[in-house]
Amino acid sequence: MPYDQTAMLNVLRPAMTRLMSPLGRFLARHGVTPNMITAAGTFGTVASSLWFYPHGQLVAGSLVITFFVLADLLDGILARMTRGSTWGAFLDSTLDRVADAGVFSGLIIYLVLDGQHVLAVGGLLCLVGGAVVSYAKARAEGLGMTANVGIAERGERLLVVLVVAFLDGLGVPYVLAVGLWGLAVASVITVGQRMHVVYKQAVEHDAH
Repeated sequence: MPYDQTAMLNVLRPAMTRLMSPLGRFLARHGVTPNMITAAGTFGTVASSLWFYPHGQLVAGSLVITFFVLADLLDGILARMTRGSTWGAFLDSTLDRVADAGVFSGLIIYLVLDGQHVLAVGGLLCLVGGAVVSYAKARAEGLGMTANVGIAERGERLLVVLVVAFLDGLGVPYVLAVGLWGLAVASVITVGQRMHVVYKQAVEHDAH
Protein backbone atom coordinates (compact mmCIF):
# COMPACT_ATOMS: atom_id res chain seq x y z
CA MET A 1 0.00 0.00 0.00
CA PRO A 2 2.66 2.60 0.79
CA TYR A 3 3.72 2.68 -2.83
CA ASP A 4 0.23 3.79 -3.84
CA GLN A 5 0.41 7.54 -3.20
CA THR A 6 -3.19 8.35 -2.33
CA ALA A 7 -4.30 11.63 -0.86
CA MET A 8 -5.72 10.08 2.27
CA LEU A 9 -2.63 8.02 3.01
CA ASN A 10 -0.38 10.99 2.33
CA VAL A 11 -2.16 12.73 5.20
CA LEU A 12 -2.12 9.75 7.53
CA ARG A 13 1.34 8.44 6.69
CA PRO A 14 3.45 10.74 8.93
CA ALA A 15 1.38 9.93 12.03
CA MET A 16 1.19 6.22 11.23
CA THR A 17 4.93 6.12 10.53
CA ARG A 18 5.71 7.61 13.93
CA LEU A 19 3.34 5.17 15.58
CA MET A 20 4.58 2.06 13.79
CA SER A 21 8.31 2.82 13.47
CA PRO A 22 9.25 1.15 16.79
CA LEU A 23 7.45 -2.01 15.69
CA GLY A 24 9.12 -1.76 12.28
CA ARG A 25 12.57 -1.57 13.88
CA PHE A 26 11.73 -4.57 16.08
CA LEU A 27 10.62 -6.64 13.10
CA ALA A 28 13.62 -5.59 11.01
CA ARG A 29 15.98 -6.72 13.78
CA HIS A 30 14.30 -10.13 13.80
CA GLY A 31 14.60 -10.72 10.08
CA VAL A 32 11.08 -9.82 9.00
CA THR A 33 11.11 -8.41 5.45
CA PRO A 34 8.72 -5.94 3.79
CA ASN A 35 7.59 -8.67 1.40
CA MET A 36 6.57 -10.87 4.32
CA ILE A 37 4.44 -8.06 5.71
CA THR A 38 2.91 -7.39 2.29
CA ALA A 39 1.97 -11.04 1.83
CA ALA A 40 0.62 -11.39 5.37
CA GLY A 41 -1.43 -8.20 5.10
CA THR A 42 -2.93 -9.27 1.79
CA PHE A 43 -3.73 -12.76 3.03
CA GLY A 44 -5.33 -11.37 6.18
CA THR A 45 -7.38 -8.83 4.25
CA VAL A 46 -8.66 -11.33 1.70
CA ALA A 47 -9.32 -14.11 4.21
CA SER A 48 -11.21 -11.86 6.64
CA SER A 49 -13.19 -10.24 3.79
CA LEU A 50 -14.29 -13.58 2.40
CA TRP A 51 -15.15 -14.96 5.83
CA PHE A 52 -16.81 -12.15 7.77
CA TYR A 53 -18.68 -10.31 5.02
CA PRO A 54 -20.44 -13.31 3.41
CA HIS A 55 -21.56 -14.37 6.89
CA GLY A 56 -23.15 -10.96 7.42
CA GLN A 57 -20.65 -9.95 10.11
CA LEU A 58 -20.06 -6.48 8.70
CA VAL A 59 -18.98 -4.79 11.93
CA ALA A 60 -16.44 -7.43 12.95
CA GLY A 61 -15.28 -7.85 9.36
CA SER A 62 -14.68 -4.14 8.84
CA LEU A 63 -12.68 -3.90 12.07
CA VAL A 64 -10.51 -6.93 11.25
CA ILE A 65 -9.95 -5.77 7.67
CA THR A 66 -9.01 -2.30 8.90
CA PHE A 67 -6.41 -3.90 11.19
CA PHE A 68 -4.79 -5.72 8.26
CA VAL A 69 -4.98 -2.63 6.03
CA LEU A 70 -3.20 -0.55 8.68
CA ALA A 71 -0.72 -3.35 9.37
CA ASP A 72 0.10 -3.33 5.66
CA LEU A 73 1.59 0.14 6.17
CA LEU A 74 4.44 -1.63 7.93
CA ASP A 75 5.87 -2.88 4.66
CA GLY A 76 6.68 0.67 3.59
CA ILE A 77 8.26 1.45 6.96
CA LEU A 78 10.35 -1.72 6.76
CA ALA A 79 11.28 -0.97 3.15
CA ARG A 80 12.73 2.38 4.18
CA MET A 81 14.63 0.75 7.02
CA THR A 82 15.99 -2.14 4.95
CA ARG A 83 16.39 -0.55 1.50
CA GLY A 84 13.32 -1.97 -0.17
CA SER A 85 13.67 -3.50 -3.63
CA THR A 86 12.05 -2.88 -6.99
CA TRP A 87 10.54 -6.35 -6.75
CA GLY A 88 9.05 -5.39 -3.39
CA ALA A 89 7.39 -2.32 -4.89
CA PHE A 90 5.94 -4.42 -7.71
CA LEU A 91 4.75 -7.11 -5.32
CA ASP A 92 3.15 -4.53 -3.05
CA SER A 93 1.23 -2.84 -5.86
CA THR A 94 0.11 -6.16 -7.31
CA LEU A 95 -1.09 -7.58 -4.00
CA ASP A 96 -2.92 -4.32 -3.27
CA ARG A 97 -5.13 -5.16 -6.24
CA VAL A 98 -5.72 -8.64 -4.81
CA ALA A 99 -6.66 -7.18 -1.42
CA ASP A 100 -9.07 -4.71 -3.02
CA ALA A 101 -10.71 -7.51 -4.97
CA GLY A 102 -11.07 -9.54 -1.80
CA VAL A 103 -12.82 -6.74 0.09
CA PHE A 104 -15.34 -5.96 -2.64
CA SER A 105 -15.87 -9.63 -3.52
CA GLY A 106 -16.72 -10.45 0.08
CA LEU A 107 -19.20 -7.59 0.20
CA ILE A 108 -20.76 -8.57 -3.14
CA ILE A 109 -21.20 -12.17 -1.97
CA TYR A 110 -22.93 -10.88 1.17
CA LEU A 111 -25.29 -8.72 -0.87
CA VAL A 112 -26.18 -11.59 -3.22
CA LEU A 113 -26.82 -13.99 -0.35
CA ASP A 114 -28.90 -11.31 1.37
CA GLY A 115 -31.03 -10.83 -1.72
CA GLN A 116 -29.79 -7.30 -2.43
CA HIS A 117 -29.04 -8.04 -6.06
CA VAL A 118 -29.28 -4.48 -7.37
CA LEU A 119 -26.86 -3.23 -4.75
CA ALA A 120 -24.59 -6.17 -5.55
CA VAL A 121 -24.35 -4.73 -9.06
CA GLY A 122 -23.23 -1.45 -7.47
CA GLY A 123 -20.54 -3.34 -5.60
CA LEU A 124 -19.44 -5.01 -8.83
CA LEU A 125 -19.19 -1.60 -10.52
CA CYS A 126 -16.99 -0.44 -7.63
CA LEU A 127 -14.77 -3.50 -8.06
CA VAL A 128 -14.40 -3.03 -11.82
CA GLY A 129 -14.08 0.74 -11.55
CA GLY A 130 -11.33 0.44 -8.96
CA ALA A 131 -9.42 -2.00 -11.16
CA VAL A 132 -9.64 0.38 -14.14
CA VAL A 133 -8.56 3.34 -11.99
CA SER A 134 -5.45 1.45 -10.90
CA TYR A 135 -4.74 0.15 -14.40
CA ALA A 136 -5.01 3.63 -15.92
CA LYS A 137 -2.31 4.91 -13.58
CA ALA A 138 -0.05 1.89 -14.11
CA ARG A 139 -0.42 2.04 -17.90
CA ALA A 140 0.29 5.77 -17.94
CA GLU A 141 3.46 5.26 -15.93
CA GLY A 142 4.46 2.43 -18.24
CA LEU A 143 4.28 4.91 -21.13
CA GLY A 144 6.38 7.45 -19.26
CA MET A 145 3.48 9.67 -18.19
CA THR A 146 1.69 10.31 -14.89
CA ALA A 147 -1.92 9.96 -13.77
CA ASN A 148 -1.81 10.88 -10.10
CA VAL A 149 -5.24 12.50 -10.08
CA GLY A 150 -8.76 11.52 -9.15
CA ILE A 151 -11.37 11.78 -6.44
CA ALA A 152 -11.50 8.03 -5.77
CA GLU A 153 -7.99 6.70 -5.41
CA ARG A 154 -7.25 3.50 -3.51
CA GLY A 155 -7.16 4.96 -0.02
CA GLU A 156 -10.45 6.77 -0.48
CA ARG A 157 -12.13 3.67 -1.91
CA LEU A 158 -11.06 1.51 1.01
CA LEU A 159 -12.04 4.16 3.53
CA VAL A 160 -15.52 4.51 2.05
CA VAL A 161 -16.28 0.81 1.72
CA LEU A 162 -15.05 -0.07 5.21
CA VAL A 163 -16.91 2.80 6.88
CA VAL A 164 -20.22 2.21 5.11
CA ALA A 165 -20.04 -1.56 5.68
CA PHE A 166 -19.33 -0.93 9.37
CA LEU A 167 -22.23 1.52 9.70
CA ASP A 168 -24.55 -0.82 7.80
CA GLY A 169 -23.64 -3.55 10.24
CA LEU A 170 -24.68 -1.23 13.06
CA GLY A 171 -28.07 -0.80 11.40
CA VAL A 172 -27.67 2.65 9.85
CA PRO A 173 -30.23 2.70 7.00
CA TYR A 174 -29.29 3.32 3.34
CA VAL A 175 -25.65 4.05 4.16
CA LEU A 176 -24.32 1.04 2.26
CA ALA A 177 -26.34 1.86 -0.85
CA VAL A 178 -25.33 5.52 -0.79
CA GLY A 179 -21.70 4.61 -0.23
CA LEU A 180 -21.43 1.97 -2.95
CA TRP A 181 -23.33 3.86 -5.64
CA GLY A 182 -21.48 7.05 -4.79
CA LEU A 183 -18.18 5.17 -4.97
CA ALA A 184 -19.13 3.65 -8.32
CA VAL A 185 -19.83 7.11 -9.75
CA ALA A 186 -16.65 8.52 -8.22
CA SER A 187 -14.62 5.69 -9.76
CA VAL A 188 -16.01 6.47 -13.21
CA ILE A 189 -15.17 10.15 -12.72
CA THR A 190 -11.65 9.23 -11.61
CA VAL A 191 -11.12 7.12 -14.73
CA GLY A 192 -12.23 10.11 -16.79
CA GLN A 193 -9.90 12.43 -14.91
CA ARG A 194 -6.94 10.16 -15.50
CA MET A 195 -7.76 9.67 -19.17
CA HIS A 196 -7.99 13.45 -19.60
CA VAL A 197 -4.63 14.05 -17.91
CA VAL A 198 -2.91 11.34 -19.93
CA TYR A 199 -4.53 12.59 -23.14
CA LYS A 200 -3.07 16.06 -22.64
CA GLN A 201 0.37 14.61 -21.93
CA ALA A 202 0.15 12.31 -24.96
CA VAL A 203 -0.88 15.12 -27.30
CA GLU A 204 1.98 17.30 -26.07
CA HIS A 205 4.43 14.42 -26.41
CA ASP A 206 3.27 13.50 -29.91
CA ALA A 207 3.45 17.16 -30.99
CA HIS A 208 7.17 17.08 -30.30
